Amino acid sequence: MALASLIARRTVSTPYILRWAGGRYSYASVAVGSDLVSTAGPEVSLQKARSWDEGVASNFSTTPLSEIFKGKKVVIFGLPGAYTGVCSQQHVPSYKNNIDKFKAKGINSVICVAVNDPYTMNGWAEKLQAKDAVEFYGDFDGRFHKSLALTKDLSGALLGLRSERWSAYVEDGKVKVLNIEDAPSDFKVSGGEVILEQI
Repeated sequence: MALASLIARRTVSTPYILRWAGGRYSYASVAVGSDLVSTAGPEVSLQKARSWDEGVASNFSTTPLSEIFKGKKVVIFGLPGAYTGVCSQQHVPSYKNNIDKFKAKGINSVICVAVNDPYTMNGWAEKLQAKDAVEFYGDFDGRFHKSLALTKDLSGALLGLRSERWSAYVEDGKVKVLNIEDAPSDFKVSGGEVILEQI
């Protein structure tokens, strides 16, 4: 593996999330080698980007993580929020513009997730003209990111609790590669070009 790829890979070790499970508290965090679905927990799901009317028609359904990851090769990237600077100008385009290269490597889906509602994510995806390349999901209450210890308090930017800027390559639910930026404004290790070299 190239030295640049090794340097770019940074795994989560702290902080851990304290969860109540099976009558006791347990610590959970995502890292290379962990099963993303079981680490997040069975109660965690995501909300596929859609219009309000589509949400009503689906009875506000959510998508289980097992449906997204099990038996598939998935590249997922998380970002602080829809319509924000680096997310719109660099992060999403780095995946959208390389979608053919991801498909050539056998990737079943490229997913963007943020602590936003699915309706905001839908409008943003349409604005970026990225829905044909990237699947967008909302994490409306932040539960997905909290369960993986991938949250960041961005109250200083009037955003509240949000996602770290990160990316991962996941095979059948198992995390094979995990990249996390040192700061949400950074765009050094979580872009599409970086993870393409790591797959």
